[in-house]
Amino acid sequence: MYKILLVSSALALSSLATNALADGAVTGAAGGAITGAIVGGPVGAAVGGIAGGVAGAAIDPPPREVVTYVEQQPAPTSRVVVEQPIVVGKPLPADVVVTPVPDNPKYAYTVINDRRVIVEPRTHRVVQVIE
Repeated sequence: MYKILLVSSALALSSLATNALADGAVTGAAGGAITGAIVGGPVGAAVGGIAGGVAGAAIDPPPREVVTYVEQQPAPTSRVVVEQPIVVGKPLPADVVVTPVPDNPKYAYTVINDRRVIVEPRTHRVVQVIE
């Protein structure tokens, strides 16, 4: 009975994570739930799933080639100003136009408030701000 409850808890957390969290968080939540279940049973699965989801949502910096490419692109002719702070992990406003990185479609970039910003093109989530 204990093993059934343990596996059920891990699977339930995994399915919740799939619906509620971003791509990296899903993997983190599932891994955290399983690890937590092994260490602390059903309660450990719940705590591990939440902790794993938060850790999985952390953003990995883009590869150096992407940063170099974005740094070498000419500045745009028109200036884009956004009043809200540009924060890693938060999405840009939907009306901000981003340019895909040709050799790595996982990334795009734009220049906002005279700073180059690397984003995930699908979500517009900020991955890195180049100072």
